[in-house]
Amino acid sequence: APPPVLAHPVLKSLLGAWALAACSPQEAAAVEEHLVDCTACADEALRLRGAVGLLHPSESLDLDPSLRARVLQGCLERRPPRIPVPRWAAPYDTETARLDALLQDFGDAEWHAPVRLRWFEKDEPTSRRTTVAGVMAHLLTVDGLVAVALGLPDPLGEVPAGHPTPSGRTEAYWRAAHAPPTRAVRAPWRRQSHELVRTVSFTGGGSGGSGGLAVPYGDFTLPLRDAMLDRAFECWVHAEDIAHAVDYPYDPPAGSDLHPMVDLAARLLPSVLAARRRAGLSSAPHGRRPHLVSAGEPGRSLRLEIEGPGGGQWLIPLDSPAAVGSADHEVAHVALDGAEFCRLAAGHVPPEEAAAGQQGDRGAIRDFLLAAASLSRM
Repeated sequence: APPPVLAHPVLKSLLGAWALAACSPQEAAAVEEHLVDCTACADEALRLRGAVGLLHPSESLDLDPSLRARVLQGCLERRPPRIPVPRWAAPYDTETARLDALLQDFGDAEWHAPVRLRWFEKDEPTSRRTTVAGVMAHLLTVDGLVAVALGLPDPLGEVPAGHPTPSGRTEAYWRAAHAPPTRAVRAPWRRQSHELVRTVSFTGGGSGGSGGLAVPYGDFTLPLRDAMLDRAFECWVHAEDIAHAVDYPYDPPAGSDLHPMVDLAARLLPSVLAARRRAGLSSAPHGRRPHLVSAGEPGRSLRLEIEGPGGGQWLIPLDSPAAVGSADHEVAHVALDGAEFCRLAAGHVPPEEAAAGQQGDRGAIRDFLLAAASLSRM
């Protein structure tokens, strides 16, 4: 229907409502037809539209990082999945999805942005230069260790790896590429991450669904449930590396996912401390030997207090990996933020700068912090 015929004073009085999009469709059509012929009203309408724009502050086009989690939680509350993801695989599922969302709109410049991978080796900071695409190739090949253990295809294919370690596999992949990795690496990485989650959801990962299947890392072996946590941890750490390279914010994991990552590091530390002691890297005074206790018995312990989301307390046995942490034998106390502790374990924070709070045996604290940093690798 044609717009109603309205007098000039009426149309002028409607300009404010039109600028606010508060007119009826018929009134809006009449105003817009009038603006074609009336210069004075057209100028006034333009001024009012500009003023309305000032009333609405600009909003970021980036989605709230927690939106996916909230949507999924709402869906799952209404209809639980027929094949649920094991709790120990959920952090990997979440972190790979978060990283994939970060990569979604990357152009060629972002994919080739330089990234420096950092870790600690022999108590010294070490690094390796690559690109965003190179980091994704690294994640693809190391996740492949879990894929092979589950009977899935190896992303290395026929490429021989001199050493079946994470760094050995990554270097082999990089060497075999005819050109530096590009955005094309995203699709196989994401496809593989989906397959890993789907496979452990359907099979439970062996040992009665407990995720006890062994995953060889070359120099050591982890049960599948811990390997999936390790992969979630590395996915987050390298997502932060990528976000930093392209100057983009990236939040730490949610507390429910961060806590099991911290717990994995805490459970690995007694063995790392023992290995460092055997290698002569302990700070114990010359001539003093650790008091080794029988398996399952309490021994000298350090209390690790993790603050913030994912926090808690862990008693770390210091002198024997077979000992049990004991509050009665506590000799030191270290307090750290959860994300900061994980960055220490990733080799991204110097040990001497890590602990927010330290109390007790200085040698034990130093050994603990260096052992945490030595958990890192490329």
